[in-house]
Amino acid sequence: MGKTAFIFPGQGAQYSGMGKDFFDNFETARRVYATAGEATGLDVAELCFTENADLDVTEYTQIAMLATEVAILKVLEEKGLKADCAAGLSLGEYGALAAAGVMELPQLFWLIRCRGIFMQEAYPSGGAMSAVLGLDAETIGRICRETEGIVSIANDNCPGQIVITGEAQAVQAASEKLEGAGAKRCIPLKVSGPFHSKLLAGAGEKLAAELEGISVHAPKIPYLCNVEADYVTESGKIKELLVRQVSSTVRWRETMERMLADGVDTFVEIGPGRTLAGFLRKMNRDVKVLNVAKVEDMAAVPGQTP
Repeated sequence: MGKTAFIFPGQGAQYSGMGKDFFDNFETARRVYATAGEATGLDVAELCFTENADLDVTEYTQIAMLATEVAILKVLEEKGLKADCAAGLSLGEYGALAAAGVMELPQLFWLIRCRGIFMQEAYPSGGAMSAVLGLDAETIGRICRETEGIVSIANDNCPGQIVITGEAQAVQAASEKLEGAGAKRCIPLKVSGPFHSKLLAGAGEKLAAELEGISVHAPKIPYLCNVEADYVTESGKIKELLVRQVSSTVRWRETMERMLADGVDTFVEIGPGRTLAGFLRKMNRDVKVLNVAKVEDMAAVPGQTP
């Protein structure tokens, strides 16, 4: 018998109006947005639903994305949809935490609000990220190590798409070397910091201080963490992994390969966009990937109606 996984996207998929139809149609979703607002002191619904510049600013993007993902998740759960495991890309890992029930929602929302602020403030200028197309992770990692300055792999998304991160000059120098080594293209990303690099270690330390006061429960379903691309089934390691995640490589390709090897044959991408579905189809074109970003998308999910 096959298995079902919930997967949650990260920054970059956000758009104005995301989640509004769930808010309009389900009291469960309205409660989630209200909880996020009460926990953070922000009008999270307004942030998500109205045109505004803040939605693309890291400290606001993260709470907006997570609230939307959790609102959709809770509606699906209320309708009886269950998963065998979960995972999320970067901030999406917090969606997986919600699916696994490891924290109370007010604490989870407060934590992602802090994470966004700490990451925004950690390295306000001089950092960069670039997507490298058509080159393997081993070659990219070696060239990053050989490049002067701080540059490393931020995201190993899927075969042929890897993101590097670090000091702007080092990222540029590495990009030139990578194109010389056979990369099809290196595309600079419009981001506000060198995310998932050791330049953000300070943000992780601040997050650790916030985590001290938060209770963590054993996962109700296993989730796979970005740092180790492995299942987390006990509560003891969760805080340490979340701290490390801020400045460590997101091992998404390995995470998906692990799920596929373990018999997951249905993936439900919960939240804006179809980014994760695209990554998965580059690994296995036969896998079933369902996207739930709007109420109408629920009709494609087994046992669900919009």
